[in-house]
Amino acid sequence: MRRVVRHRCAVRLTVAGCTALALAVTGSVTAGGAAAAGDAAAGKSAGTGAGEAPGKDLGRQTLPAQDGWASSGTGTTGGAAADSAHVHTVGNWREFKAALAKGGSTPKIIKVRGTIAAGSSDGCAAYEADGYDFDQYLADYSPEVWGRDKDLSDEPDDSQEGLRRASAARQAAAVTARVPANTTIVGTGRRAGFTGAGLRIQGVDNVIVRNLRFESPLDCFPQWDPTDGDSGSWNSEYDSAVVHGATHVWLDHNTFTDGRHPDSALPSYYGRLYQQHDGELDIVRGADQVTVSWNVFADHDKTLMIGNSDSAADTDRGRLRVTLHHNLFSGLVERAPRVRFGEVDVYNNHYVIDARRTSYGYSLGIGKESRLVAERNAFTLAGGVSAGRLLKKWSEAPLTAECNVVNGRPVDLIAAHNAEFPGQQLESPAGWKPRLRTRVDTPNAVPRLVGRRAGAGVLDRLLDR
Repeated sequence: MRRVVRHRCAVRLTVAGCTALALAVTGSVTAGGAAAAGDAAAGKSAGTGAGEAPGKDLGRQTLPAQDGWASSGTGTTGGAAADSAHVHTVGNWREFKAALAKGGSTPKIIKVRGTIAAGSSDGCAAYEADGYDFDQYLADYSPEVWGRDKDLSDEPDDSQEGLRRASAARQAAAVTARVPANTTIVGTGRRAGFTGAGLRIQGVDNVIVRNLRFESPLDCFPQWDPTDGDSGSWNSEYDSAVVHGATHVWLDHNTFTDGRHPDSALPSYYGRLYQQHDGELDIVRGADQVTVSWNVFADHDKTLMIGNSDSAADTDRGRLRVTLHHNLFSGLVERAPRVRFGEVDVYNNHYVIDARRTSYGYSLGIGKESRLVAERNAFTLAGGVSAGRLLKKWSEAPLTAECNVVNGRPVDLIAAHNAEFPGQQLESPAGWKPRLRTRVDTPNAVPRLVGRRAGAGVLDRLLDR
């Protein structure tokens, strides 16, 4: 019989049908048990409730009860109720967009086979408006000619900036896809996914996206903004996925990376990186009741934003309720996530940070009116990154950050931040307590558990057993 250890950071863990209390600070009681429970846990996250066997058809699986904010209210079932006429297997971008359009909001399951490339096979040249010339764009808007005091928003349609806008609109139409309500999009096989695509889950309810690999879209036509920062910046569009004003959305066991086009391979102009990537996942503009579980977010800059503007209180206040659990955040620069307004629950995630590989900024961003709870996460730091840099204060907003470990040792993240940045003091607690959690693991077990179970392709292996 296990010895019950009581501690303010104890967690309740279900292992092989038995419930025990685990010491979350050291992980010594259940580190092995939590890892051993990985198969059962992944099965449960695969959409099966307590006592059920994992289903073989990923398209028919639904979000378990109590699994994060997306389980609240009506829950999230996606297209699980689809009849046979609304189950589609697709292998190219044209088939995928056609399947999305069929049947409106009738429940549908779209199974993605292999890797689907979005947009034109002719690349960026296919979207260029007549008269657009990038070399001329660089000449017209160089700081020596244009200066740094005025942006390009008033440039006429026949200017190079106007032609860039027209070109960008063509690319947007080609590489983005609108996802309707009551839809499940699921990868079949371990290599299913998209390159260069932007899934837009906007203004709809009840969507599931699972088991897919996303290579970030590459913006062919970034905009130069001379007024962005001290020396200007290139700004790009297109997230791999954006949840915009949508509700009950579950993103699970996906992998998001920059793939063949890392920032290190991009050129610089005007002394600034020609940034052709935006976010990997953004949750914005009144989106609500979202669960993001068992995903991999890797090798990216502006990764995951929850709330995109301090001035969006009319749409965002009281919404943007998001749960992130058992995700791997590796090789990132910032926004994992950055939060505004929402009650966001971030627990049991693994952060791998090495400043020798990236220009690391921060992981958890505390923004306007946010109420972030960050508990029982594991941070693996290298390359001189201090624990104080894991949090960044953008606005005055309280948070809870308890029972987290850094390189295997318990660290008070708020105290570490406040000691390193005395002029940017963070306050606690967040003022609410998460209730929608199906399992909570000791943080010392999280690196191994998430390393084995997060990302695309894992579910197929587990369900084959």
